[in-house]
Amino acid sequence: MAASNINWKGLNDVAVMEKLGEELRRMRLERNLSQAEVAERAGLDRTTVVKLEAGRAATFQTVVQVLRAMDRLELLDVFHQVPQPTPYMLVEAQEKYLRKQRKRAGRKKPAVKPPKPKSTW
Repeated sequence: MAASNINWKGLNDVAVMEKLGEELRRMRLERNLSQAEVAERAGLDRTTVVKLEAGRAATFQTVVQVLRAMDRLELLDVFHQVPQPTPYMLVEAQEKYLRKQRKRAGRKKPAVKPPKPKSTW
């Protein structure tokens, strides 16, 4: 996947919606699908797809439905990232593992009994 050259952070919310609509339109045209075909596959009205591509208000569910209709749900992978352990977390895990390890029993040392004192009787 190519790196994005869009500065999303520099755009206001309206501009982000417009850019998202442009990108969805581009993906639809790459697949040679009409708005009506995408709408039918997504279970939406064609005017909803038109509004979405124009950057007008859309729900996240609508975006998901359109992505599914275009077989592009993998784009949502960026919303789920497996947390990578930090070095500190690795050290903690190792210490926890070592604490849980079974300790071997050592050899019992023979008990040394002190000599009995001699009776003075």
